[in-house]
Amino acid sequence: METPPPLADGATPPSLGDLAAVHDSLSENLLAEWMRVHVVRATRGDAVIQMAVRPEMLNGFGTVQGGMIFAFADTAFELASNHAERTDTMTVASGADVTFLSPAREGDTLTAIGTQVHDARSGVYDVQVLAQRPGEREPRRVALFRGRSRTVPRPADET
Repeated sequence: METPPPLADGATPPSLGDLAAVHDSLSENLLAEWMRVHVVRATRGDAVIQMAVRPEMLNGFGTVQGGMIFAFADTAFELASNHAERTDTMTVASGADVTFLSPAREGDTLTAIGTQVHDARSGVYDVQVLAQRPGEREPRRVALFRGRSRTVPRPADET
């Protein structure tokens, strides 16, 4: 696995392999592993993840494929909406939408910041996706994602 992109404070985020202690659902998420998602923070109602943009993530225009940005934001949504203290229930997506604001390109580091907006049996989570190139002072806002969730009983074979 590649070295994670550096954080603003110089710390190295935990790798996906360390994620089982943070969140069980991502430990088997092969797409998140392929994207090389690095978890910066994952707590109840809050998640911050990062990934480096690679050539295979680009569309024919040389910008990050919209579905890749959606999947990245959805991963932050998954982390923010599922927390370790819930052992008899799990949260699943009931819907989501994304608004693309500006393109991301190869060499950018993407950061997704997921935040709980409403917590009940049906939840709402907002995720900002930011992009930053080496040498840029401030990140650019790439997309806004809103995920809607539903809390359901965990299947008996998963408890």
